[in-house]
Amino acid sequence: MNQMTRLTISPPAQPAAMPDADSCWHAFLARDRSMDGAFVGCVSTTGIYCKPSCAARHPLRENMTFLPDPAAARAAGFRACLRCRPDEIGRDRLAVDAAIAFIEAVEEPPRLDDIAGHVGYAPHHFHRLFKRETGLTPAAYARGLRAERLKAALEEPGSVTSAIYEAGYNAPSRAYADAEQHLGMTPTAWKDGGRGIMIRWRTIGSSLGPMLVAATDKGLCRISFGEGEAELRARFPHADIHPANPALDAMAQRVAALVEDPAAGADLPIDVNGTVFQQAIWAALRAIPPGETRSYGQIAAAIGRPGAVRAAGTACGDNNLAVLIPCHRVLRSNGGMGGYAWGLEKKQALLAREKRK
Repeated sequence: MNQMTRLTISPPAQPAAMPDADSCWHAFLARDRSMDGAFVGCVSTTGIYCKPSCAARHPLRENMTFLPDPAAARAAGFRACLRCRPDEIGRDRLAVDAAIAFIEAVEEPPRLDDIAGHVGYAPHHFHRLFKRETGLTPAAYARGLRAERLKAALEEPGSVTSAIYEAGYNAPSRAYADAEQHLGMTPTAWKDGGRGIMIRWRTIGSSLGPMLVAATDKGLCRISFGEGEAELRARFPHADIHPANPALDAMAQRVAALVEDPAAGADLPIDVNGTVFQQAIWAALRAIPPGETRSYGQIAAAIGRPGAVRAAGTACGDNNLAVLIPCHRVLRSNGGMGGYAWGLEKKQALLAREKRK
């Protein structure tokens, strides 16, 4: 279930800071595909430049320098690697950006053949490319976009039916199916502040202070520090809110254990629905191993949007599940702490505990 705010599916591109040299080297050693496009590695002994995921044998560290993009590498006298073809990363991402613009410009989700033809790729190849860059298929991206339009229309005056057709749906049945997936409730319930949705809640103590734990029948929808029933009711003013039952009590105990042991709740059910971009960011956050950190730029690159650094930070701030979706593991590119919705002291404490494990 998503808190009732909106974030555009295609965030405005912002220049991404290039990772430091040590991070670049480790990305090459790991052949980290998520860092492709964030920089290139230049090999002085061969005169070529490669993307981080290049499968060629690694050169010695002292023979490598790192530059922000292929243009900078060519200006320095290097030529593109024929094995990993680093110049195609930029072409592929431009094609994905063009496809996203094409999808956003039409009311109904376009066919894969039409999208691929618009950007000049074969359909099956572009299907794989689009999913690699965004984490979603073109069809799933288009459905998510239409659901976001439905959400926006439901927040305007007027009937639910008019909002459904304004969002581009030809029939209410498809709108209700999408709403269940992307909004966590029917269009009518969303428009009416969560009316008819049951949320159970409780507060539980932890070594970093009291925590609010709330869940629908599908899973956890809110974990936060220092909040209680009043804040939950303000978030969902018409939801059917009740005290915890034994099932939520058990989940709350596991949530509290997360503060001490970040692996304790890896399989807890969740019910947080956001925009396509938010969902991709939150999935990338959950993929960060305990005890490790990433920069906002690395998280943006991990979902194929290396220019969306600021939007990645905003998505981290919109996280509804403290600790379980570990936005505390994201730092600034210079190693600074960045922000944290529940205070930097808690972020520092969580990171320190994870490093001791």
